[in-house]
Amino acid sequence: MPMPLLAALVGLLCGLSVWLVLDLFQSQALREIFSRELQTRLDQQARETLIRFDNYTEAHVSTARLLANHRSLSNYLEPLYWSERDSTPAMLHYQAPAWLPPATLWRPLARPSHILLIDTWGRPREIHRVSLDALPQELYGGSEQYQFDSRERATLTVLGGRPYLLVSERVEDATGTLMGSLMLVAPVDAAFLRASQQGVAGDGVVVGLLDADEQRFLASSEPEKVARGERMETAHRDYLITSQAFYEYEGAALNLQFATLVPHAAVRAVQASVVDVGRHQLLVSAVTFITVFTLVFSLLSARLNRIMSRISFFSRKALGSEQPMVEGGNQLLALEDWVKQFIRLVRKTREEMRLKYEFEVQESETLKRAIMETSLDSIITIDQDGRIVEINTTAEKVFGYLRHEAIGREFAGLLLDEESAARFPALWAGLRQGRAPADLRTEMTALGVGGKPFPAELAIKPLALHGRSMLTVYLRDITERKRAEQEILCLAKFPAESPSPVLRVNRSGVIIYANASSARLLEYWGCEEGQTLPPYWREQVGHVLGSGKVWEVDVAWGESIFSLLFTPVVDLDYVNIYGRDISAVRHAENQAREHQQELVHVCRLSTMGEMATGLAHELNQPLSAIANYANGCARRLQMDNRDMRDIISALEQINVQADRAGLIIKRLRSLVGKQQPVRTKADINQVVREVCSFVEFEARKLNVVIEQELTLSEMYVRIDVVQIEQVLLNLIRNALDALRDVPEEERDLIVRSGCSDEGRSVAVQVIDTGPGIPAEAMDRLFEPFFTTKSSGMGMGLIISKTIMEDHNGRITVGRWHHGGTTFTMTLPLHEPIRIGLDED
Repeated sequence: MPMPLLAALVGLLCGLSVWLVLDLFQSQALREIFSRELQTRLDQQARETLIRFDNYTEAHVSTARLLANHRSLSNYLEPLYWSERDSTPAMLHYQAPAWLPPATLWRPLARPSHILLIDTWGRPREIHRVSLDALPQELYGGSEQYQFDSRERATLTVLGGRPYLLVSERVEDATGTLMGSLMLVAPVDAAFLRASQQGVAGDGVVVGLLDADEQRFLASSEPEKVARGERMETAHRDYLITSQAFYEYEGAALNLQFATLVPHAAVRAVQASVVDVGRHQLLVSAVTFITVFTLVFSLLSARLNRIMSRISFFSRKALGSEQPMVEGGNQLLALEDWVKQFIRLVRKTREEMRLKYEFEVQESETLKRAIMETSLDSIITIDQDGRIVEINTTAEKVFGYLRHEAIGREFAGLLLDEESAARFPALWAGLRQGRAPADLRTEMTALGVGGKPFPAELAIKPLALHGRSMLTVYLRDITERKRAEQEILCLAKFPAESPSPVLRVNRSGVIIYANASSARLLEYWGCEEGQTLPPYWREQVGHVLGSGKVWEVDVAWGESIFSLLFTPVVDLDYVNIYGRDISAVRHAENQAREHQQELVHVCRLSTMGEMATGLAHELNQPLSAIANYANGCARRLQMDNRDMRDIISALEQINVQADRAGLIIKRLRSLVGKQQPVRTKADINQVVREVCSFVEFEARKLNVVIEQELTLSEMYVRIDVVQIEQVLLNLIRNALDALRDVPEEERDLIVRSGCSDEGRSVAVQVIDTGPGIPAEAMDRLFEPFFTTKSSGMGMGLIISKTIMEDHNGRITVGRWHHGGTTFTMTLPLHEPIRIGLDED
């Protein structure tokens, strides 16, 4: 075989061998370096995307704070008053309402779909529709879940199967009165997620919201690539996924995570590019090596061939030998020099690659350091002896120590209180021995600036560095969270601490909660917590849930009387029962009623005393008639008159007049007698006639005829006849007193009856043509002890008003258009009829 060809083959074999060996080790090393760097870059990119998302969310919080504290909103709320009983639907605005500042102030910061004004009971009062998106139905009716909270709140939640960002901020009117909250509603959709990344994420990177429990995507920045509802294992086929928990919303009921998705294709392309670059360098080196080796070997072979030819020629001439003599020459030294130079080239290339890798590692460390310094949590690294190795800027601010002051000092003794410092070594020992989880979380008490203690959550992560065991401690101040937990605990204890009964009953009538004050009610029902209410009360629970309306009822048990308020919670299918012991209230009401009856009785006696002269005259008429008829009978008997018909007729008149006197005394006793109120069915016209007969003598003395304009038909009411007669008697006597001040020819007194309120009530009017009531006294007529008469007590009208209200009626006063005064008393008819009342 010719030497040049042999040289080419040998060079090719040597080059391929070198290339294969270097490719085997270098490709593996590059893949390992790439994998570590890729994981670091992925974690970094995931943190950066989450930080941009949190910053975008914070922009919405700032926008809510700007809108809630703007003077246009406080001025708008100043004249408004929202009542808990007001069920008016929320006002919907398609254009910017008056309470919003100009859009140029807030639209560049946030992209809400709706802006809501919510009262303190969690009901929306006004809704501004910023975009064409529909407001979730869950926000229209209001809920305890979105009721006003005393602190600013940003919540990620799912409404109607879609994620939303709800940002609430308390609002006050211009006087500082709390009116409720302003809520920004922003759908976390593709546009929201893309805007949160501010166009920074590229190379096909997708961000999204992940339901950690169901492992499904709720939204993504590229829905055509990662659809809503797509499972995480499906997305894993095309993407590398890094998911992170939301520390901002860790108290929320939903377990949401922020996911960063990097396409496999992009990663493989980068990896292939790195490997290809390495292989290309190897190929260039191998080709160079083969070319150089072949040329050198060819030149060396040619030189050796010429030398061997000459040696062969001279040996044939001199020695006659055909075998050349192998001797060294400069060609081999040149080849050795070339090999040494090649080795130096390889070493130089390796050094350049090492320097490049160290630069990339240094750049990565710089980025990690920047992230560490901007972290909102204190990050502290300690060695195996428990001494501080590194702290970030946040830790310097929280604990009040500069970096050089803290490094080298014992972590537990410097930053934890005495009890927590005693616990920390045991945790460290457990981590080193594998008895504690790798990602340990615990709560301790830390010492802040000036040694002020505060509750802190510690996340402890062990790591190994150059054969040494170290810890990285992430420390978060949880003072606000502890305060919120304490408030929630106090609210949870509120029913148990209430001195009044509080119970909760489900639709089946089972008592699922009862506080200690409910013992008397449970004794009344004959059941305990966890048992079922009696049938009647189970039906009432079902009726309350079905109607959605509260129901109040009083129950008596022994000497106690309870007022029970059944309040339905339809969404959760149970009823809250709030009890109140009203025994003392009922006792006081009974006493007040008894005192009222005593006062009414005293007033009747006073009225009868004032009417004594008239009553004496009324009784004197039948008694005089009885005396006259008796004398006539005696004379006839003395004259021995045997005509018995005259005597019998006289005796009959005596009997009639005696009945008349007895009837007067009976009516007098019914008015004066002290008795319990008794409601009976009575004709109001008959009551009017009897009262008019009482005052007939007083009317004749004033030369007044009482005109009784009564309906022809009977109008029955359910009343205490004596009390209603007292009211009518008081009104008619007041009218007679008023007529004393006008000439006799102008004195008119009319008592009129009729229907009112479309036939549901009966009205009795007492109309006089007296001088009328002065305007300044009109508003005070029904005040106790107020009177326009020199000898009056001022109690007649207030007692009359009390009696009418006790009968579910009313008494009013007005001016008659002919002059004088009109008093109208109205009572509900026992059986409604269709008869109108002439108001003239």
